[in-house]
Amino acid sequence: MQYLKMLPYQVREAIEKNTPVVLPLGVIEYHAEHLPLGVDMFVAQNIIDRVEARRPELVVLPPFYYGCASNAVAKAEGHGTLNVDSEKIIPIAEEIFSSLLKVGFRNIHAFVAHQTEEFYQGMPTDLAFRFVARHSIMEHLEKAAGEGWWGTEKYSAYYSGSNNPFAWIQVHPVRFKEETARRFKGDHSGLLETSETLAMYPELVEMDRIDDSLWYARTAKDATAEYGEAALSASADDMEELLFGE
Repeated sequence: MQYLKMLPYQVREAIEKNTPVVLPLGVIEYHAEHLPLGVDMFVAQNIIDRVEARRPELVVLPPFYYGCASNAVAKAEGHGTLNVDSEKIIPIAEEIFSSLLKVGFRNIHAFVAHQTEEFYQGMPTDLAFRFVARHSIMEHLEKAAGEGWWGTEKYSAYYSGSNNPFAWIQVHPVRFKEETARRFKGDHSGLLETSETLAMYPELVEMDRIDDSLWYARTAKDATAEYGEAALSASADDMEELLFGE
């Protein structure tokens, strides 16, 4: 269910049922000479769309495109990367998450498909959203319940894993299961991302433009739509299980 198309009563129903709310995160970044700039966002959105097709009650927020891509892969000039510093992202992300909490959602998940190889240490885009998730929750709780909220009897079951408000907003890589990440090894413009784009938008991939001088793109020559479809499908299965517990 696309958030922009929801009527207010549907919002209230989603809140009452604690329906998962998902935010696709990505960046606009140079992906070698043979791939489009939006690969990361396309991957995150496609996986979420697959889950929504099976679970139409899933609330899907408009995507956030303008992440911290950096210019580590190539200079911006003539290559297309749009880089927004993570310090500039933080206030925007905080407004997004704070607003979602104020609306009443308590089952919010953001999924990112950029620089996820270092996710548990953190990269600028996911770190900005992860920091804001915690800060927004803390701020909301102090406003709603006052200082000392955690020390009240209401949260006595916190360490048992129940009644944990910090689960209200979570940020994940699109391939968060170790088994899936091992099976479909992350890359940049190589075998995996090229295969995924072939599966999603074959008309946007120009295989004859693969530049062998770019070390990170050399494996792209072995890409197939079938491999990309398998990767996207596996990630969608994992995401559905995470969100709906089945």
